[in-house]
Amino acid sequence: MSVIPNLNGIKKGTNIIYEGAPYVVNEANFVRMQMRKPVMQTKIKNLLNSKVTEVNFHPGDKVEEADLQKKKVDYLYNDSSNFYFMTANDFEQFSLPAAVIGHLSNYMKEGDKVDVLYFAGKPVSISLPTKVELKVVAAPAGVKGNSAQGRVMKTVELETGVNIQAPLFVKEGDIIRVNTESEEYCERVT
Repeated sequence: MSVIPNLNGIKKGTNIIYEGAPYVVNEANFVRMQMRKPVMQTKIKNLLNSKVTEVNFHPGDKVEEADLQKKKVDYLYNDSSNFYFMTANDFEQFSLPAAVIGHLSNYMKEGDKVDVLYFAGKPVSISLPTKVELKVVAAPAGVKGNSAQGRVMKTVELETGVNIQAPLFVKEGDIIRVNTESEEYCERVT
């Protein structure tokens, strides 16, 4: 494992070891106050239990970069508390708790390929592409004249069961692209 040389190396998306556990940096702000040493204020998420912690790193703090491996796996299915996956090369099956998957479960279909992060040989977290394509299974008809009042969005249901806001022209059966980070409609796929 390598040590991050200075505070500027701690950026959003960086995987670090903090108190012996792997974390991902969700936010990082460099703050320099008058007459004080600079501080890197961060919000970091534990990859083992998904808890978010606020930590300030000071000059001279040793921060280790987490040695994580990423593998493509197949998403199989889920029950009320776990999500089940399988590696393609050796057909090994494993599960991750629903709390670790979080909101990403809204954008996964059975059979999808996802990236799993491994720490010390064990799966700890998943990541999805920033944008995924999903089918609209229910969309109320857009009412003519709604756009004149500034409300140009309606709630549609996707094939995974999640509801999101989409423009009035989106209809049942359309395939749309959704941003998995902001959980927002991006565009209709033609």
